[in-house]
Amino acid sequence: MRILVTGGAGYIGSHTIVELIAAGHEPIVIDNFSNSSPDAIERVEALSGKAITYYEGNVADAELLEKIFSEHAIEAIIHFAAFKAVGESVEKPLLYYRNNVSNFVELLSVATKHGVKQVVFSSTAAVYGDAQEMIVTEDTSCAPQSPYGWSKYMDEQILHDTCKATTGFHGTVLRYFNVVGAHPSGKLGESPRGVPQNLLPLIVRATEGTLPPLTVLGTDYNTPDGTCLRDYIHVVDLAKAHVAALEHAGEQQFHIYNVGTGTPTSVLELISTFEKVTGKQVPHTLGARRPGDPVAYYASPKRANEELNWKAEKTIEDACRDAWRWQENQK
Repeated sequence: MRILVTGGAGYIGSHTIVELIAAGHEPIVIDNFSNSSPDAIERVEALSGKAITYYEGNVADAELLEKIFSEHAIEAIIHFAAFKAVGESVEKPLLYYRNNVSNFVELLSVATKHGVKQVVFSSTAAVYGDAQEMIVTEDTSCAPQSPYGWSKYMDEQILHDTCKATTGFHGTVLRYFNVVGAHPSGKLGESPRGVPQNLLPLIVRATEGTLPPLTVLGTDYNTPDGTCLRDYIHVVDLAKAHVAALEHAGEQQFHIYNVGTGTPTSVLELISTFEKVTGKQVPHTLGARRPGDPVAYYASPKRANEELNWKAEKTIEDACRDAWRWQENQK
């Protein structure tokens, strides 16, 4: 299939392109490089041995979208392009609704006009908000706590309604949990601009000395070691989930899947695992709880396991090893 990958130069998008090519698909990329770089495309080309067609631009650019859909006979879309910083979304809600929601409407408008019948949408566990249960299923009530979470939830509804109104149109929503790791080659990984938002990149940066020691926020929770439990999924497993979703439309027009491991890992466990596989000491201090942090929060991936014939295969050890290898290769 010829697939338009929006935000394809980003962390998850670039790894997904590698897996799309491995599965025999042809990705076409659009990215404005606001939080990524053309270097990622070059890295994918080196890994895959394939030239990647890409366009620098925004999915809000209807003229550019018309050009892409007209010239490449796009058959499906994997939509990653979005802003994703929760804190920034609280400070700049209109920016997030414009970029994440309005732009998605523009993309779907042009796509349906050109007869595209399938979209895989990059969503987030943030749509669940402060879920009351530790194990989150697709039927868990959604109550986003930030404009970022709401923007993704709105997009899910927009995709659902488009499926309902358009004969033969299929939409698949993948709700991610905590994405970690890098390509095992060490040649492709996460390159966040500024201070990372996620725990493993913070561990990596603190270990190499480019950030201050990590502060563990809360050590008195009702968990085996007192720290919060989360679901960490390797980025390669997540990339493969997108390929599986693309290749499984099924009879139902709209699907939602949690994409995680179903296995919780604590903050201190992630730190100790990183130290074990890298042989490095992670400088860290123990701090107070952060208001609003749930004690435990992890996915039930049962639906994706059964319907997509997909399952996370890589371990936390793999994620730590690959993330450090990627970082070491940047020197």
